[in-house]
Amino acid sequence: MEWWRGAVLYQVYPRSFQDSDGDGVGDLQGLIRRLDHIAGLGVDGLWLSPVFASPMKDFGYDVSDYCAIDPLFGTMDDFDTLVTEVHARGLKLIIDQVYAHTSDAHDWFRASRQDRVNDRADWYVWADAKADGSPPNNWQSVFGGPAWTWDARRGQYYMHNFLGSQPQLNVRNPVVQDALLDVTRFWLDRGVDGFRLDAINFAIHDAALTDNPADPRPGPRTRPFDFQLHLYNQSQPEIPAFLERLRDLGESYGDRFFVAEVVGDAAEAEMHAFTRGGDRLHSAYGFNYLYARALTAERVAETTERWPGADGEGWPAWTFSNHDTPRVASRWAGTHDTGTTARLAMLLLMTLRGNVFLYQGEELGLPQAGVPFERLVDPEAIANWPMTLGRDGARTPMPWTSDGPWGGFSEVEPWLPMDPRHLELAVSAQTGDEHAMLALTRRLIALRKTSPALITGRMTLVEVDGPRLVFRREADGQALLCVFNLGDSPIQISVPDGASLVAGVNGGEDAAGQLPAWSGQIVGLSS
Repeated sequence: MEWWRGAVLYQVYPRSFQDSDGDGVGDLQGLIRRLDHIAGLGVDGLWLSPVFASPMKDFGYDVSDYCAIDPLFGTMDDFDTLVTEVHARGLKLIIDQVYAHTSDAHDWFRASRQDRVNDRADWYVWADAKADGSPPNNWQSVFGGPAWTWDARRGQYYMHNFLGSQPQLNVRNPVVQDALLDVTRFWLDRGVDGFRLDAINFAIHDAALTDNPADPRPGPRTRPFDFQLHLYNQSQPEIPAFLERLRDLGESYGDRFFVAEVVGDAAEAEMHAFTRGGDRLHSAYGFNYLYARALTAERVAETTERWPGADGEGWPAWTFSNHDTPRVASRWAGTHDTGTTARLAMLLLMTLRGNVFLYQGEELGLPQAGVPFERLVDPEAIANWPMTLGRDGARTPMPWTSDGPWGGFSEVEPWLPMDPRHLELAVSAQTGDEHAMLALTRRLIALRKTSPALITGRMTLVEVDGPRLVFRREADGQALLCVFNLGDSPIQISVPDGASLVAGVNGGEDAAGQLPAWSGQIVGLSS
C-alpha cells in the first residue's frame, strides 16, 4: 500500500514553530531542533509551509524565487539537513508549492512587465484597459478590490487573485508549465517526498476574461470578492491536464505524493476532478470542515456521502485547522469549553476516511489566540477588521514551555504575541500527563496507524439523527463503530452484543448505554 494513503501529516507553519537565532521568527534550525516532538506524535510526516525567498507581504505565499530559501528561515544547507533529519526519523517531508502566482519581486515578473515582446511577456496574465481606462473585467481579488492593477511600463493591467503584489501566472502557457515543472524537479532532486499545491484551482483563468456573474445567494459579505460567483477567474477545465504533467514527473521519482488545496463553491467537484483516475493528483482537501462554524452530524454525513469510494474516485484528505482559519477548538466550541471541543474534534478527525492533516498546536488543544488590532500583521485581517477573526490568531507561536513570556519559542518578543492561555497548554505542561490532550492525540494517532479499518477502510453511515452521528469503518476483517453525540444533552446508545470499547472522549470512555453531551467513542465489533 502507498505510504500516503490514510496517512497523518503534521502541518508546520515555520514562522511560528521555533526560533533558533533570536529574531522572534521561527526558522529551519528551530524546526530541526523540534523534530522529535513531531516524530513522538506518531505521525507519518510533515507538511512545511513556504520557506522560499519572499518579500513576506503574504508571509511566504508570495514567492520571489522558487529555488531559494529565504534568509529569514536559514539556508539551503539547513533545508538539506532538515530533509536528512526528517528521513532519519522515518518521516516524510511535504513542502508547499504556490503555482498560481508569484511575488511581483520575482525575476519572471520583473522581465514580464518591461514590455509586450520580451521572452516572458506572456508568463503572467496581462490585459488592455477598457476604453474608459477601467480594468478589463469585473473580477475581484480575495483580499479586497479589483483583481487588476495598472502597470505603466506595459500600458496594461496585470491580474492578481490575491494581493496586488501577487501577480497571476499564466499557467495556460506551456512554457510557464515547463518552468514550474523545473521547480518541482529541483525539490524532488533535493529529496522531498511530495507537495501540497496551494490554491491550485486558481492556476488557470478564462482566456476570454468573461465577467463573473453576481452571486444571488443571501448571506453576510465582508469583501467585494464575496459578491460574485467565481466561474471565470478560477476553476477552469484545463487545470487537470497540468496536474497530469505534475503527476507524471512525480512518478518518475518513485513513491511521491501530490495533494491539492481547493477552496471555493466548486471545491467538491474540483477535488474529484483533480484526483480522478490514476494519472492526476493523489489527494485533495477542501474547506468542508475548515469553514464550518459549527460541527453537526449533517455536515459529516454530507461530506462522507460525496466520497463513497466509487471506482476511479480519488482519495480525499481532511483537516479541521490550518494557518488560514480560526482554530477548531474555538470555532466549534459553542457552549462547550475549548478543551472538550478539541478532544471531540481529534477523535472525529482520526476516524474519517482519507488522509489527515494535523495543524501545529492542535495536539495541545490550543484555542484561537487573541491578537489585538495593533499587533495584527495579516493583510486580510487588517482589511476586514473587526468583521472577521483573520488568520493571525491561528498563527501565533507554538508554546513549548509554560514559563517565561514567550513559552520557549524565542528569547525575544515574537513576531506575533503569545497568548497567555497557550502557556497553560504548553508541551512541557502536558508532558507526562496521561489525561492531557497531548497524550490523547498520541493514543488516537497510534490507534489509527494500527487499524486497517481507520487507515483505508470503508466508511458507512449508520445513523444521522439530530446530534447523533454513527458510522462504521471496515477493512481486512476489522469493523469499528464510531458513535458521536454532537449535542448538549446525553443520548441513549445501543452497543451491539460482543462489542468492545476501543477509545472514547468526554465521558465516551465508559461503555455504558448512555453517551454524554459532546462526546464520542469507538467500539470494535465482533466478526
